[in-house]
Amino acid sequence: MADPSECPAASGGLLPPELHAWMLMRAVTGAVEQELRSVVKERLDVSHDEFLVLSLLAAHPGQALRMTRIAELLGRPKTRLTYQIACLQHVGLVNRRSVCGDKRGIEVALTEKARRLLEEASEALAETVKEALGRSMGPAQCKAVSALMPDLAAEKAPE
Repeated sequence: MADPSECPAASGGLLPPELHAWMLMRAVTGAVEQELRSVVKERLDVSHDEFLVLSLLAAHPGQALRMTRIAELLGRPKTRLTYQIACLQHVGLVNRRSVCGDKRGIEVALTEKARRLLEEASEALAETVKEALGRSMGPAQCKAVSALMPDLAAEKAPE
């Protein structure tokens, strides 16, 4: 992984500051995802994209989400999501069911097995993210993210 001090400065050259900040943020999240992939595979034995589905469902405990909503939230094509959900269902991590009153609608929910696996793996996954962010975010990235969301940065600033 690149040393954050070697990353481009907060100035984006031809890019407006917001677009440059977005690109720096994407680079950081890409670096984190790259490290997370191996931990996800080792701990949960699923792909990174399948992990994103599980994480989204875990953020809504006790609820089922419609497939269309999952695809929308993850920015995934519905056909690709259908395959991922089938794989997760095959290994017993999600359940699918028809939406009551809508014969075309499908809802997806975590199984107890998935809840247990996520609980067991969550500490290692969180630590991986924390360490990867620490390695990949330097002052330029922090400044760029603050520039992208100045209102949020002001709200979060210590008083």
